[in-house]
Amino acid sequence: MASLMSQAGDALSKLMFSNATVFRQAMNIYRPFIGAGIKVTRVSKDFRELDVQLRKLPGNGNAFGTHFGGSLYAMADPFYVLMFAAILGPGFVVWDKSAKVEFVRPGRGTVTAKFRLSEADIAAAKAATASGAKYLPVFQVEVLDAGGELVARIEKELYIRRKPERKAKAV
Repeated sequence: MASLMSQAGDALSKLMFSNATVFRQAMNIYRPFIGAGIKVTRVSKDFRELDVQLRKLPGNGNAFGTHFGGSLYAMADPFYVLMFAAILGPGFVVWDKSAKVEFVRPGRGTVTAKFRLSEADIAAAKAATASGAKYLPVFQVEVLDAGGELVARIEKELYIRRKPERKAKAV
């Protein structure tokens, strides 16, 4: 049974990282995002553009009636890693290494974040890891309110490395 569950999880993961629509739908039923009011509103077919919103709902704010800082961070937490994982494929290890959040002003109402990866970002990751070395790029995303005002700036440092080729076992 455990093997069957593992195979189903692997199949879902493969589908999720090869189909932007399935990815968006899967992220939107992820329970922590539902509870926080986070929704992925758009994913480009090539995974290079992704838009997220955080709605202010009863019960997801802080003691001052504004967005909880943890929710502002959560709306940005996984996306650069997941975008690179989808673009680079299973031959790469992609993880978060560190993060920094600067809260600029209280967030009220619906706030949004737009994640973008350029061809240069992807080419740099491939070139830097071609020899098997690790690559530690830093990306920044801004969280904006409905009026376009900056609410938070989130910086993510990633860890990207090619997976080593597995050697065949001697028989």
